Amino acid sequence: MIRDRSGPAHPGVRVPPPLVFAAGLLIGLALDRWIFTIPIAGGEGDRAPLTILGWFALVAGVAFAAWGMITFRRARTAIVPFRPARTVVSSGPYRWSRNPMYVGLTALYTGLAVLLNAGWPLILLPLVLTALWFFAIRREERYLTHAFGDQYIEYQRRVRRWL
Repeated sequence: MIRDRSGPAHPGVRVPPPLVFAAGLLIGLALDRWIFTIPIAGGEGDRAPLTILGWFALVAGVAFAAWGMITFRRARTAIVPFRPARTVVSSGPYRWSRNPMYVGLTALYTGLAVLLNAGWPLILLPLVLTALWFFAIRREERYLTHAFGDQYIEYQRRVRRWL
């Protein structure tokens, strides 16, 4: 499909999505340290299953996000949302999620919060995801719909935003 050059040249995302996650995590950790602690688990004996879960979420998140990035690189399209997309990618993890990099970052964020036994970041996660939608996802989806038209609309019908 030939793009309509009268539309936006890129999604117009101004805040890098990883920065949204980092800000939420850091604010949550600051609240945990300076306001009051909300532990996820009590004593050390309670922590073993959560430590395993935290590491699993962290590793799975990194792997899923990396798979998304590798798939974009193979398709020779922009990984960062400040550049124009060349194609609608629907292979690899994009068969199941329109945003596998964001799913991966969410799992990574959750895993870190669990490993640090910090409840505040988990409480803030819905705000982080709302900010991600507001600052990145809605702009990306609007841009991709304009740039690729029916091809992207059909992709949206087939594939969920998250999982």
